[in-house]
Amino acid sequence: MGLLFITFGFADFVDILLVAIILYQLYKLVRGTVAMSIFVGLMLLYLVWLVVKFLNLNLLSTILDSFISVGVIAVIILFQQEIRKFLLLLGNTDSVKKRFSLARYFDKATSLATSDSTLHEICRACRDMSKTKTGALIVVANNSELTTFVQSGDTLNADVSYRLIESVFFKNSPMHDGAMIIVGDRIKAARCVLPIDDDLVLPPHLGLRHRAALSMSNVTEATIVVVSEETGSISHVRKGEIKYDITDETLMALLRSETSTAEQATGKS
Repeated sequence: MGLLFITFGFADFVDILLVAIILYQLYKLVRGTVAMSIFVGLMLLYLVWLVVKFLNLNLLSTILDSFISVGVIAVIILFQQEIRKFLLLLGNTDSVKKRFSLARYFDKATSLATSDSTLHEICRACRDMSKTKTGALIVVANNSELTTFVQSGDTLNADVSYRLIESVFFKNSPMHDGAMIIVGDRIKAARCVLPIDDDLVLPPHLGLRHRAALSMSNVTEATIVVVSEETGSISHVRKGEIKYDITDETLMALLRSETSTAEQATGKS
């Protein structure tokens, strides 16, 4: 009886490592959501199929083959929101954009840095809107121009001023719904549509603006500021983390630190 030799080379190690990374990223994407149960079920079905194939159980293998053969289509249908979220996250990754964007070769003068005076205008507007309980959703770009989201709204391309911000979010303004996007020292657009992740679990006192802010922070590097229409509280959202009911001074400190970080990252690139 011959001996069974299993060769394990560098290519096999890389193959296993890549599969492990992909599975881990998929797990992170669906963790804590309804899709997690579906993901686990599909993984178990796939493992059963491998065992059945190994044991040469022909009848059961034929039945499972019919499910596996349409597995890709089933995954796309069942996980369409998660796939969209993953692709959006991948497309908005700073390192990817820096490598493949032609703008870094032809548009060196463009700066995404937000000046201190602009931050003051944003914080003053938030303070005033907090007092009057005027709902607001403001996206401050850090390392990306957020072109896709800008194009979903009404273009303004105006200087940042607290009066203009308050006018846009005034409850009788036609542009008060949706988000305002600020890139550098310019208000690029208002009434913009942000992604909504329905699987997010939020406290009861947080509404649709906070859900949109958290969803946006999960797929971009932007900072999102929310003023609650119900309580007037100011919230700061970035990278999936929310700081609720903060003062305009705290907001200023947070925005200033993030702007400095963004400038340093741009300088290193």
